[in-house]
Amino acid sequence: MDQSQAPLLEALAAFHANPLIPFTPPGHKQGRGADPRVLETLGAAVFRSDVLATGGLDDRTDSRGILQHAQELMAEAVGADHTFFSTCGSSLSVKAAMLAVAGPHEKLLVGRDAHKSVVAGLIVAGIEPVWVEPSWDARRHLAHPPAAETVRAALAEHPDARGVLVTSPTPYGTSADLRAIAEACHRADRPLIVDEAWGAHLPFHPELPQWAMAAGADVCVTSVHKMGSAPEQSSVFHLQGSLIDPAVLKQREDLLGTTSPSVLVHAALDGWRRQMVQHGRTLYGRALALAADVRARIDALDGFHVHGREDFCGPGLAADLDPLQVIIDISGLGTTGYRAGDWLRSHHQLGLHVCDHRRISAQLTHADDDTTADALLHGLTELGALAAGLRPARQVQVPDPGGLRLEQAMLPRDAFFGPTEQVPIEKAAGRIAAEMLTPYPPGIPAALPGERLTDEVLDYLRSGVAAGMLVPDSADPGLTSVRVTRTP
Repeated sequence: MDQSQAPLLEALAAFHANPLIPFTPPGHKQGRGADPRVLETLGAAVFRSDVLATGGLDDRTDSRGILQHAQELMAEAVGADHTFFSTCGSSLSVKAAMLAVAGPHEKLLVGRDAHKSVVAGLIVAGIEPVWVEPSWDARRHLAHPPAAETVRAALAEHPDARGVLVTSPTPYGTSADLRAIAEACHRADRPLIVDEAWGAHLPFHPELPQWAMAAGADVCVTSVHKMGSAPEQSSVFHLQGSLIDPAVLKQREDLLGTTSPSVLVHAALDGWRRQMVQHGRTLYGRALALAADVRARIDALDGFHVHGREDFCGPGLAADLDPLQVIIDISGLGTTGYRAGDWLRSHHQLGLHVCDHRRISAQLTHADDDTTADALLHGLTELGALAAGLRPARQVQVPDPGGLRLEQAMLPRDAFFGPTEQVPIEKAAGRIAAEMLTPYPPGIPAALPGERLTDEVLDYLRSGVAAGMLVPDSADPGLTSVRVTRTP
């Protein structure tokens, strides 16, 4: 195929050159009805390109197949059999993949470090999760993706499981040995779903961790808005092999997705694919060189330690690390990542990625350059010099890995939709959670609907909130109370 084409962008340019007079949605009619105050902030071009997909960009019957052509180009660019665009983010894409593999009361092996969107999929579908333990780094209080031998053992113990879902890379940049996991799944004739939301860029440079399709995964879900050049909610999911019917996957996406997809998002995905095919290796080569320099400069600062492969990779840990996720341990400064992240935003206009009880992180992409890198270094240098003003920081009571593991006493769906009550957090231990309790970012739930709460996990969350942790999905974000099932 001609990868220099961008059919969605080209169709949008043709629409601009010969616009319709629409008597259809969207109701702003290419911005003519938009409030001038909105236009002043968002710009007229946003509304000018916000057109109806079918009946606007394409004709009433989609006879030109513009979206299909763009998806086929994307599939060829990355070596997948089929590709689907989503304008509802990877939160929808991963649910569609799950529903294509397992149904109500069927088992799915899931890494317990899954994002909250995966848990939402379990709740919506009524799937029975069989949790696969991550590779825990007890010294650093950090989870890496499950090891291949752990997945292999879970498949042997649960031969009735319909498939496996793992998250790789994690928000901390660590990757699983996906090739070995895929081989274990396929020996059991089961598909592998990879939530690769943080890895849309991986196919486009050989020095990045191996991406899921190249490792043999059956479905790979990517968030192009995270590491690529597309707006928020831009997601792509890829399919290969024969274990999942592409028609079934498309039907599941249709079940959950919008009937009013954003042409803005679709066109940006189309343009990003062309950009990566034509320039991705060069762009990410520069980004990797910049990341190496940034890592070395930060690591030389007193009180800062930048985690590398030597920290995160090896037996019992992760298989690889994306160096563009610059994970910085600041425990040497005597403060928390929460306080440091807030201070850097307030004093240096730096928006950091993951901030936890002892780390901050800076996500680099092909969009970064010496200017952004120098701004980051300047802010961190001043943070180090003035860290005494951020002490003492409240301590977060992080349990040992075993203390973070909760009993799955009910199906997530049954706990979430069943009779519930709100109880004081002091009385919640021993009760079954009816909500997700998710430190965010990175968005990995500490407790799920159907799990039996313990004092250790509740103390972790309560002390975390006091220290600056955000738990946005709780009915009571202050965590003075917790929603639990009425069943003891």
